Amino acid sequence: MAVALGRQAAPRRSFVELLDDRRVLSVLCMLPAVGLLVTFLAYPLGLGVWLGFTDTKIGRPGVFIGIDNYISLFDDSVFLLSVYNTLVYTIVATILKFGLGLWLALLLNNSMPFKAFIRAIVLLPYIIPTVLSALAFWWMYDPQFSVISYVLSKMGLIDRYVDFLGQPNAARASVIAANVWRGIPFVAICLLAGLQTISPSLYEAAALDGANPWQRFRNVTVPMLMPILSVVLTFSVLFTFTDFQLIYAITRGGPLNATHLMATLAFQRAIPGGQMGEGAAIATAMIPFLVFATVFSYYGLQRRKWQQGSADD
Repeated sequence: MAVALGRQAAPRRSFVELLDDRRVLSVLCMLPAVGLLVTFLAYPLGLGVWLGFTDTKIGRPGVFIGIDNYISLFDDSVFLLSVYNTLVYTIVATILKFGLGLWLALLLNNSMPFKAFIRAIVLLPYIIPTVLSALAFWWMYDPQFSVISYVLSKMGLIDRYVDFLGQPNAARASVIAANVWRGIPFVAICLLAGLQTISPSLYEAAALDGANPWQRFRNVTVPMLMPILSVVLTFSVLFTFTDFQLIYAITRGGPLNATHLMATLAFQRAIPGGQMGEGAAIATAMIPFLVFATVFSYYGLQRRKWQQGSADD
């Protein structure tokens, strides 16, 4: 009987010893996160890629048709226009967000009264729900009740209200302005955190060497801020490129598809249009752009390793 009890206790001891293994414990701790990623990220992504190779429609299972959906996209003028709109929207909005966000971060990095309160106010555009922001902009752009047109007319700059969302170029500029307004706080706060990690002694040494403010910014601030700049830029590009809520709530892709992004067009073709395969193909076509942004972030992190003195692999 003692031998039998010893045999039963041995597996318990081995299991405890197994938990003491750091590698096994690391795997067990990562399992919940891996499960969530597989369930909510990997599976939907794989299903979307698969649907792009089928002619699936809502209510009817499709069959495998290869790359026919992707070939048809090259002859789809609306899709090509959405690619152009997405690139213009992403590039212009990102440049403006980074320029204004960096300027705002530099201002907030200086000593000023009520600094904490001002930082909280700066975050408001980012924490407000996107739909509420979109409705506010939709009201401001209204052709009859626009507060922007009202102010401009009172200043004598225009003689009639502007139809911001009724003209293609004006609509593009309007949605870009809305995205910039929402995105500046994210860029500013992230860059402000990076600015506060730069040692003041570096600026003091540069000033002793006779560097003016512009030279200190170019030779001290920018190099030290470059790692976080690359990461924040990557996230900003990803968020802007895949933007859906703001565009769909304000214009729904109009007028004349002038503000359709790839994300909104994919939704329109797949859900209201019922063409699940075609919509999935449009969404999958976004992946190469997103991969490029991720690679950019990787090289930014590699530069950070170089600055810390680590050898690149």
